[in-house]
Amino acid sequence: MSETPSMGTELDTTRYDSDTTFAVGMIFPMSGPFGLVGPSSELSARLAQEELNAEDGILGRRVELLPIDGGRDPAVVASEVRALIDVGALDAVAGMHTSAVRRSLIPVTSGRIPYVYTSLYEGGDRYPGLFVTGETPSEQLIPALDFMMRELGRRNWAIVGNDYVWPRKTASIVGRHLTSAGASVSLVDFSPIGTADYSATVSGIGISGCDAVVVLLLGDDAAAFHQCFSAAELDRECVRLSPLMDENMLLATGTENTYDLYVASGYFETLATPESLDFSGKFSARFGTDAPIVGSLGQSCYEGITFLGELVNKAGTADVAALESLSQNFGYDGARGHLTMVAGHVVQPIYLARAGEFDFDVLGQLEPRRPR
Repeated sequence: MSETPSMGTELDTTRYDSDTTFAVGMIFPMSGPFGLVGPSSELSARLAQEELNAEDGILGRRVELLPIDGGRDPAVVASEVRALIDVGALDAVAGMHTSAVRRSLIPVTSGRIPYVYTSLYEGGDRYPGLFVTGETPSEQLIPALDFMMRELGRRNWAIVGNDYVWPRKTASIVGRHLTSAGASVSLVDFSPIGTADYSATVSGIGISGCDAVVVLLLGDDAAAFHQCFSAAELDRECVRLSPLMDENMLLATGTENTYDLYVASGYFETLATPESLDFSGKFSARFGTDAPIVGSLGQSCYEGITFLGELVNKAGTADVAALESLSQNFGYDGARGHLTMVAGHVVQPIYLARAGEFDFDVLGQLEPRRPR
């Protein structure tokens, strides 16, 4: 039988003893358009937690995860985290959530406790105690764009995304790169998070005459866009490329709506590396074959908790200044292989895949770019 994650947000901080427990606020979306990746995020983090506790935990203390719903308004999330830090209920925070939530958390955590951000994002953040294990456009999207221009001959692009910091900054990076490579950007379109009707966006894409689309949409929004895109039969004319599309989003979108959809990511459930296969086997053995599918988004939470444990244990302290100093020459082993941190960001291999019926066909590893 699989184990169903508890999705409550009421936290009983009285049961955490700082002498015996290392408490991590695990922030991931339990609600909202991004909530469909919540169950796999929680279980992935729990697997890493159990692996740490099977050894010596963190600093000889048992690791406890305090689930916090990162799908709510960023200010609400930040307020909850601040209250927990102020009463000494958290030793660290980690998780996969939007850049809007991350930006609200940085003033709360900076210099106080370590914060491991596991999601792909727009890049560029450097704050005391912030450690990023997810992908950035320079290593993820740019090599994928180069491949699609070179191998598929796609030169006229549209960019669609949700209207917040990650899509907007990423679209700017993508647009500059395409222009410098001699390609064109015919349309840039942003929609509020929670948009269900993408008919106007899809109509604009059709009018633009583009032959490729970069999709920077979250969860349910991405599924709605791809369904509308396919219904308009644009999938026979335009390829789509996304950095944020996991197996759960693929299933929500529907097989008939993912023709010629490409995804660039540091992890796929079908990735046949020894480390990935080992992770998949452990996850299935622990939670059962009917547990949520673990794609790149949920799996990133395993990476984040594993990274946090190894970094703090190596430093012998959770002091932010000590962790900052150690992280400049730090590597760790996770389900994505042996990874190294550079300037507060983990550098990792990136793979390009094409959507299949129920999962992704990994085409190969993309040529790495110069680190940030």
